[in-house]
Amino acid sequence: MIKNKVSTWFENWFDSPYYHILYKHRNIAEAELFIDKLVDFLNPPIHASFLDLACGKGRHSIYLNKKGFNVVGMDLSPENISNAKLEEKSNLKFYVEDMRLFAVKNKFDFVINLFTSFGYFDSEKDDYATINCVSKALNTNGLFVIDFMNAHKVIENLVLHEVKIIDGIEFEITKKIENNFIVKRIQFFDQGKKYNFEERVKAITLFDFKKYLEVNKLKILYLFGNYNLEEFQISTSNRLIIIAQATKLD
Repeated sequence: MIKNKVSTWFENWFDSPYYHILYKHRNIAEAELFIDKLVDFLNPPIHASFLDLACGKGRHSIYLNKKGFNVVGMDLSPENISNAKLEEKSNLKFYVEDMRLFAVKNKFDFVINLFTSFGYFDSEKDDYATINCVSKALNTNGLFVIDFMNAHKVIENLVLHEVKIIDGIEFEITKKIENNFIVKRIQFFDQGKKYNFEERVKAITLFDFKKYLEVNKLKILYLFGNYNLEEFQISTSNRLIIIAQATKLD
């Protein structure tokens, strides 16, 4: 049982409308192209079951479901899930869940965790706990797909300060490395009120992921470095995309 209270930064930030304003540039077409590439590569059987872990408002879940798959989306943000539930149907469901604690066993053919939706927790025990939940949720030989930033490249090319003006709001963004976390602080004024938010994502490397996966009986099959599923290169790849298989060995 995890005794530490969930950190408030991601509860507050991901539930805020300003999160979606700042990241509105995220391209739905790009997300769908990635899913297309992934589905073509994985070649899931018709009606395969997917769990979209940390699904946000469900854009990946909804698109996978349109392709004919059974999809469950889980996210910690009640606001995100409230929006996603507007798209629910018999084979597309959304739930508010903590990725460290959800209890599902041998239910899914695929678990996906996309767009750096991992590495938020201070304790490494929570990272292991999340991967343990994923492992338990997968059927025998099921596949786990995690799409994370390439921490090496992000650190090497860190932009320490920038200003973005979106929908008339001037977001001042500063970044730094702090105790192996990439910390992004976001400050802005809106309607005369000052807001301060923070993102803290652990600089998890391929070496770290190998530890998390191996302990939880997941074997890495493939590594990719971008959404076109090209080979991962530690110095140049924008993404670290891992496909691992549940072994279910005793």
